[in-house]
Amino acid sequence: MSLSFLDSLILRLTSRWPVLFYAATWTTLLTVTVAVASFSPEFAFVSAISPTSSFSAACEDVGTVRVPLDVPTEVLCLPSHLFKRSKLDFLVPPLFAAVIVAVSAYVVRAFALGEDDGAVEF
Repeated sequence: MSLSFLDSLILRLTSRWPVLFYAATWTTLLTVTVAVASFSPEFAFVSAISPTSSFSAACEDVGTVRVPLDVPTEVLCLPSHLFKRSKLDFLVPPLFAAVIVAVSAYVVRAFALGEDDGAVEF
């Protein structure tokens, strides 16, 4: 009895192999998109504060922190007490990732990539 169930399961999976491959491909593509969108701001920040970066040069005044600007030759030093952790630090990254996933899903839906006009219903 269990052997016939296993044969039936294998037959159903192999007949839907292209659909499973298609779903796995898009899942992987969306996951990579979210990872790149989530980690690119963090990578930019880490590279801006690295010791070799021109952005991370020290300010002349004690108790101040240099804030990276678009042009490395411009210097903006602010008091260090303005920089502290907030409660939004825990909310913003997951919210940003959720927005990226939702937008990616809507893009896939807008291109109708999951629809096949010639598909036969089983």
